[in-house]
Amino acid sequence: MRAIFLDRDGVINRYPGDGKYVTSWKEFHFLPGAKEAIAKLYKNKFKIFVISNQAGVNKGIFSRRTLDLITRNMHLEIKEAQGKIHGVYYCIHRPEENCSCRKPCTGLIDKVKKRYNICIKDSFFIGDTMRDVRTARAAGLKSILVLSGREKLSNCKNWEVKPDFIFRNLREAAEFILSQKIHPSN
Repeated sequence: MRAIFLDRDGVINRYPGDGKYVTSWKEFHFLPGAKEAIAKLYKNKFKIFVISNQAGVNKGIFSRRTLDLITRNMHLEIKEAQGKIHGVYYCIHRPEENCSCRKPCTGLIDKVKKRYNICIKDSFFIGDTMRDVRTARAAGLKSILVLSGREKLSNCKNWEVKPDFIFRNLREAAEFILSQKIHPSN
């Protein structure tokens, strides 16, 4: 089965800024075209998973309950747009905790791969940071960097790893993916 792994902040919703977090549903703002892009990918038989570092929980900036509320509301709005996210996986650890689920480690993707029969060669990771690109590479996924969040094209000379593809946003990335001749395996 084909899968799309999405980072959350800067891909689905507006990036809150360096060192900042989305701490309430009121602060969660979908990026233009994001819900529709997810709906198109879903309708074209992709399984969609969110893989996101949310250390603000363990830092005490917001609660797990608040994170769950944001996630529930995100699901509802995407469903209203005829889309579906099959699973949301968060790492709530701080960087210094050195866990295996914090990107760029692949622990969360490994969980998804164990639960679902994912065809890695036909799957993508879409993120807005070089950490997301490194995560994709480590997991064997095609990497798509979107410029709707943290990373800027002007920094490309400093990138230690190059993404497979670069687009302005999730909508453009989805259009590209859907233009590829990848057929669902089931």
